[in-house]
Amino acid sequence: MNNTSKTSSDRIDASARQAQRGAAAIQANNVSRTDWDRIDAMSDEEIDTSDIPPLSDDFFRKAQLRMPKSPVKITVEVDPETFAWFQAQGDSSEQQIAVALKIYAEAHKAYPKSENKSA
Repeated sequence: MNNTSKTSSDRIDASARQAQRGAAAIQANNVSRTDWDRIDAMSDEEIDTSDIPPLSDDFFRKAQLRMPKSPVKITVEVDPETFAWFQAQGDSSEQQIAVALKIYAEAHKAYPKSENKSA
């Protein structure tokens, strides 16, 4: 094997790094700069909605109720080092693991494995 070919392990390592960066970005961007106390103190009349266009009858005719899918609970074996890293990130380690898996899955949707590869 030459130096330019990537092994399965290399691709997994690269995907893990991508998932870590994505989870860190989500965590870093999850800080609200909104003054929620000021917002909570406002009455409905004080809220400026002038930039929101009115909803038409056509909008409501086409509207569909979409209920979110419930998460699936599973048991996964994870090596102790990886689990320790996620736990060290704080109380949301289970959520961060789920986010990392979602980022990984989304990143690989663009490259589906072919069903019948000819030898």
